[in-house]
Amino acid sequence: MNKVLFAAAEAAPFYKTGGLGDVIYALPQALHQDNEVKIAIPYYGKLFPEKYRNLVKDLMHFTVRVGEKTKYCGIKTLELNGIQYYLIDNEEYFGRDSLYGYWDDGERFAFFQLAVCEMLEKVNYIPDVLHLNDWHTAFIPVLLKDKYNWIDAYRHIKTVLTIHNIQFQGIYDPIILGSLFGIGRRTFNEGSVEYYGNVNFMKGGITFADAVTTVSPSYAKEIQTPNFGEYLDGILRDNSYKLHGIVNGIDMKIYDPATDTNIPEHFSVKDMKGKALDKKALQKAVGLPQKDVPIFAVVSRLTRQKGMDLLLDALNEFLQNHDVQVVILGTGDPDLEKGFRGYQDAYPDKLAAKIEFDVKLAQLIYAGSDAFVMPSAFEPCGLSQMMAMRYGSVPIVHSVGGLRDTVVPFNKFTKKGTGFGFDDYRFEVLGKMLDSAFDLYTKAPKTWQELRKQGMEQDFGWENSATKYRNLYQELTD
Repeated sequence: MNKVLFAAAEAAPFYKTGGLGDVIYALPQALHQDNEVKIAIPYYGKLFPEKYRNLVKDLMHFTVRVGEKTKYCGIKTLELNGIQYYLIDNEEYFGRDSLYGYWDDGERFAFFQLAVCEMLEKVNYIPDVLHLNDWHTAFIPVLLKDKYNWIDAYRHIKTVLTIHNIQFQGIYDPIILGSLFGIGRRTFNEGSVEYYGNVNFMKGGITFADAVTTVSPSYAKEIQTPNFGEYLDGILRDNSYKLHGIVNGIDMKIYDPATDTNIPEHFSVKDMKGKALDKKALQKAVGLPQKDVPIFAVVSRLTRQKGMDLLLDALNEFLQNHDVQVVILGTGDPDLEKGFRGYQDAYPDKLAAKIEFDVKLAQLIYAGSDAFVMPSAFEPCGLSQMMAMRYGSVPIVHSVGGLRDTVVPFNKFTKKGTGFGFDDYRFEVLGKMLDSAFDLYTKAPKTWQELRKQGMEQDFGWENSATKYRNLYQELTD
């Protein structure tokens, strides 16, 4: 049994902006049966859910030196589902209206990382493995080697850095080494944290962590290339010996069409009657005619990274040529939002664009749709395609990253597969995939049902991923 401390900027069910928050809830849950697992996250006071506030207790407080400044650091704690959380409290840094996007994010998360390091001895929890996540915590391995290496208890801590999205790296002027972290420029001068004249948190973590993981095997390979590496591909190739790709999972109990309270009718792979009723409920909810045509759906941020520009270019011909319905749910880039609204105006009986974020509607879309469109330009892992398959919605994906690792392209000769995938990233190719899915649904319904069934039978639970993390921790600590 290893003692493991996760450190991250967010965690469900308290707050999340995307997949990171889901992982920091689900992976520790899968691991804590045979490891002692705890989690350190910031305490965003304004955003902390009311339903959990009565569980929170004040544990202690102390001060943290942020360069020349002395800052209050409170440690609150609560236990949820058998896991103890350390909530790092500072109203100045974390009493904000949202998690990120502030001019002083560098200082905010420098404080958080220093506080995690300072906290370990004070709460008497020295982990065997400190599992860090994304740039907000990626500098901790540097601090352990440079600032805190005099503390004997810390020398045996092994560090794992998980890259959820390499696009976000934490890049700042090198003055922060002294003004925030209170360390010299040795690591900068050696090139370990230096990035085109700046300090790069992510590069420091990749260099100094004992192991680096990312959220799918294909993404681990892709980020070692110039096309996907965001200018860190060289350092990742240099550290490829310690780089591991481990696919994220989904909570198979929460995302279960047989029990999900967010959908009006339940169904399962053995009894699909409820899905047809959910389809009618979806059509009613989004204002589309209740008719028996295939529904193609999107639940996504409406951004170019998610391939929404590609979809916009492919939609006009698809809507003109087929008796089909399309449902879009999400928010994002204003020009893309405007584009989908324009299609809704042009094809009011065929396309519904809900430019909002609605968790309950998202679940109804998974349950009521026939096909799920996810043409991401890049996708470290992706969870939506797994959820879609779980609810019998056949995914149509650009075969990159985790989409390549989780969606098996349909083979028209063997009839095997779990969805449709394409490699050539052009809207014309996406259009052909949409056409192929429509044709299979309308002309070969039995084959479509078999394809749907094969997707629903996939096991995307966290246990497979957790086993790989357990093995990694064991290798590091043996």
